[in-house]
Amino acid sequence: MIGYIEGKLLKKENERILLLANQVGYEVLLPAFVMDGFKSKAIGNEISLYIYYQQTERQPKPVLIGFNLEVEREFFKYFISVEGIGPLKAVKALTIPVREIARAIESKDVAILNRLKGIGKRTAQKIIATLEGKMDKFALIRKIEKEREEKPVMRDFSKQVFDVLVGQLGYRAGDAKRMISEAVKRNINISTPEELIEEVYRGEKN
Repeated sequence: MIGYIEGKLLKKENERILLLANQVGYEVLLPAFVMDGFKSKAIGNEISLYIYYQQTERQPKPVLIGFNLEVEREFFKYFISVEGIGPLKAVKALTIPVREIARAIESKDVAILNRLKGIGKRTAQKIIATLEGKMDKFALIRKIEKEREEKPVMRDFSKQVFDVLVGQLGYRAGDAKRMISEAVKRNINISTPEELIEEVYRGEKN
């Protein structure tokens, strides 16, 4: 059974990716909250995923479902233990981060659970009845999605923007580093040096 894969991103679609590992291409379904983190990833990037492997007599074709963290996969197993929620329905339902869903369950917030795709009020109440009291660990998951997405931005072109701020615009090195860091924290979807400059400007303007 497959539990973890590292490899190269070959293709991105709406709900799935194609991942090349050891010369084999694996089609992996991703919940929306995981796919959001892949928006900044380019074809050819090295990636890693924890895998939930699904195969049954009624569904003999293997299905691989990917997660950034092992604890997210553990939450998924709890989530599909709720009556009426199978793995494929769960993949479509998980449109917000696990920590937010876990906190909604523990606080009995039906309204937040209703935001999940395909989850009505009755199913939301079932989720709370089944999982309440088991979600504390998952509610503490750090917001690491942003940190993961900041690194490529900082690595790829922050030095270019730093050189412009210091060499052309007269800022001190310490101030330039601060401005870039704050800009990336405000907007994790920056994908070009020009967008980073614009975000730095917006931050200093306020």
